[in-house]
Amino acid sequence: MKKLSTLPVAVKKTVRMSGSKCSICFSSEDDNEMMLQSSNRRRAALAGLTFSLAVACFSVVCLSALTSVSAGEIDPQQKAWYEQYKTQENVPAPGEMLLNEDPEPELTDGFTDLFNGKDLTGWKPLGGTCKFEVKDQQIIGTCVPGSNSTYLCTERSDFKNFVFTCEMDWLVDGNTGVMFRSRMKSNPKAKADTDSTKVVYGPQLELEGFSKDRHWSGGVYGQSCGGYFYPLWLKDHVEARAALKDKQWNRVTISAEGNEVKTWVNGVPAAYWIDDGSYPEGFFGLQIHKGKAGKVRFKNLRVKELP
Repeated sequence: MKKLSTLPVAVKKTVRMSGSKCSICFSSEDDNEMMLQSSNRRRAALAGLTFSLAVACFSVVCLSALTSVSAGEIDPQQKAWYEQYKTQENVPAPGEMLLNEDPEPELTDGFTDLFNGKDLTGWKPLGGTCKFEVKDQQIIGTCVPGSNSTYLCTERSDFKNFVFTCEMDWLVDGNTGVMFRSRMKSNPKAKADTDSTKVVYGPQLELEGFSKDRHWSGGVYGQSCGGYFYPLWLKDHVEARAALKDKQWNRVTISAEGNEVKTWVNGVPAAYWIDDGSYPEGFFGLQIHKGKAGKVRFKNLRVKELP
């Protein structure tokens, strides 16, 4: 055995020579020390791995527990409304409804005004004789008793992928909404085919006011085409149902990309509806629902078109 002179004496290492092979050997004291260090490192690594797995498992269990509590469940307060609407043509099975968990889109850059604040250039009423006028840079719609529901619609009818936003408020409570990707057709029951007898149909951001206790503003209704695409009746929708505020301006936002449609009310996520491709593009429309009363005002109507 030949000592390696370049190593410190305290290290107590030797070199074994065997032909062309050379190996460094440690004393039994060093062997024990290195084995202890290696064992400690393994224990530390194992402890870290165990902790990470425990955290991951705990997170999965918590998420599963939260999901199992409410996902797809009708809110008990909505049970009567569920019974009333569950047979509509468009109504989804509660357990198959998707939840909008996205933040409201950014609403500053890239938007175009749909309303010039002065007159109704670029818009026309369809479907009835309810009244629309401009006052203080706002569009004000008023229900006319005896009229059918009336829609103030954009003359342009090829809006496809977009983020739409506006502010609205009730001066007199009544049902209203924002039509999007909408269409029109002649009414076969009408004696004459005019703008006031046209049937406006397609998806609508529901805005129902405060006279009912269901609070589905922000849901998606299929106007004259089969009823609700996305009612807000789940336990998961409790925050969305509380988002609308009475006697103040409310901001509503719609994002439509391909078949995916999402809505927000005052920044609170509401609907997440997947179209089947039936409504790829169309016009916007402001609804004043038929009835005895209702007066609604709109402002800051803007759209950002997407590829």
